[in-house]
Amino acid sequence: MHLDHQHHLAYCTNIHPAESWAETLGALQEHTLKVRDKVIQGDEPYAIGLRLSALAARELLEGDNLPLFQDWLSSQNCYVFTINGFPYGAFHGTRVKENVYRPDWSSSERLLYTNQLFNIVSRLAPEGVEGSVSTLPGSFKAFKADESSLFANLEACARHIEDLSEQTGRDLHLGLEPEPLGHFENTRDTLAFFDRLLGQSDDPDLLLRRVGINYDTCHFAVEFNDCRESLEAFRNAGLRISKVHLSNALAFDLDNPDALKAIAQFDEPTYLHQLITDGGETRRFFTDLPEALTLLQEPPIMAEGHQEARVHFHIPLYADPATPLRSTKSHVTELLAYRRAQPDFCSHFEIETYTWGVLPDDMQKPIVDQIAEEYRWVLSQL
Repeated sequence: MHLDHQHHLAYCTNIHPAESWAETLGALQEHTLKVRDKVIQGDEPYAIGLRLSALAARELLEGDNLPLFQDWLSSQNCYVFTINGFPYGAFHGTRVKENVYRPDWSSSERLLYTNQLFNIVSRLAPEGVEGSVSTLPGSFKAFKADESSLFANLEACARHIEDLSEQTGRDLHLGLEPEPLGHFENTRDTLAFFDRLLGQSDDPDLLLRRVGINYDTCHFAVEFNDCRESLEAFRNAGLRISKVHLSNALAFDLDNPDALKAIAQFDEPTYLHQLITDGGETRRFFTDLPEALTLLQEPPIMAEGHQEARVHFHIPLYADPATPLRSTKSHVTELLAYRRAQPDFCSHFEIETYTWGVLPDDMQKPIVDQIAEEYRWVLSQL
């Protein structure tokens, strides 16, 4: 939806299981239109935050599928301004975990896929509306990716985006999404990565125009980064905030034995749930909940002065988990307060709680009701 003449809010359709284009369109028809009818009044155009797998992107570009989709959007008074291009392949009903980072930005497959997403969004975004694609933070730390290949492919993508922007007259941009244990994951890492990327480039201005940051409030909260300080650091460095993902993480106190029992209910086999503990001057990083649940039972973590843990598990924006757990909702409210003070820092906002299918039963609502409630919560904070 239009928040005003230049700001847009959607929910990301990666919450719906869909890998082919037919499945993706089916999810839009089955779920997204119902959400629209719950949150839109009158004849206001409804914004869709589209998720396309590599398979769906290829199929959408075949034959007359894209023109037919444009006709469908027009008939439903909907529009697309952003695409989630982080998960390349299957994202539901299978073990995703670290595979969500494959192929990474060292591969030609990731470059081709992302270029195809820009071919699509450049045709779908309405005139006068920016078009964005979000993607992974280069790679996963454990992959030890070759940065020269990451840089080369990101530059090639930036040139493709620039050409499309000139051809269509639309401002198009890519948002790299820092995530715990990604190739770069927090404010410090992100600034250093962009310093290296820009430093090796023959055209850093092109990169600054077309490649920026997808700021996920869940991810930066898990990293114990201050929202305002992070956004100011990025903007002071001249980096573009391409898109904001509005999402919550889980948090708990390490000195509460009941909290470890409570967090165990969020250990599930589909997604990676990185956990970080805070000891003031030091932090400990755990790749996934099973590892953390074992090691957090050991005394040294408390002896090091670590008091709080945060977990990369997206929970609905309105939700307050039962004690002794809590959410990182304050990071979202801080970002929305920053938007009120600095309304031009970003124009693309997306609700991204993709974990509906793996939430504990006591946190689930029917999917359309959950998404609509998240919209209502966000709008109440604006």
